[in-house]
Amino acid sequence: MSFIHLDAEALYAELLRGVKGLIAMSAGPLKLVGVTSGGAWLAARLQRELGLEGEIGVISSAMHRDDYKQRGLSASSEQTRLPFDVDGTQVLLIDDVLYTGRTIRAVINELFDYGRPASVQLAVLVDRGGRELPMQADFAAVRLTLPVSQSFELARDAQGHFSFVVQDKNAEA
Repeated sequence: MSFIHLDAEALYAELLRGVKGLIAMSAGPLKLVGVTSGGAWLAARLQRELGLEGEIGVISSAMHRDDYKQRGLSASSEQTRLPFDVDGTQVLLIDDVLYTGRTIRAVINELFDYGRPASVQLAVLVDRGGRELPMQADFAAVRLTLPVSQSFELARDAQGHFSFVVQDKNAEA
């Protein structure tokens, strides 16, 4: 079995650079909206380090998941909080890992429950391929392919530093 090691802090620096570029190319101010939970951590740090005004939005995919009946609502899942009017707003979704596209589809459905944004862009830390739906990031700090048997998620320590947890699903069985 091969293990992949990625420096989450180095990738965050690349994400920061990419988000600065998306902001510079934007026709107007962007509102950062982080996908729970890793994307919300990233968005909060980006908001702070970029010196953007206001609060980030946090969005959950829980209520619009296509596997809701199997998964239910996670007790640990943060709920959607959008502290701005979505109508006419340019939204930049931030997520940690883009995989099948199903979470992003659910998040966009949730976002439209709150209004009709002028535009929606997506920036991710890792695009791991394996798409099942036609979702694509406007910016990805890294694109790589992982085996389906591996799960990959962002972790954050008490000081706010990022790392990755990679698990082999076959080893858990």
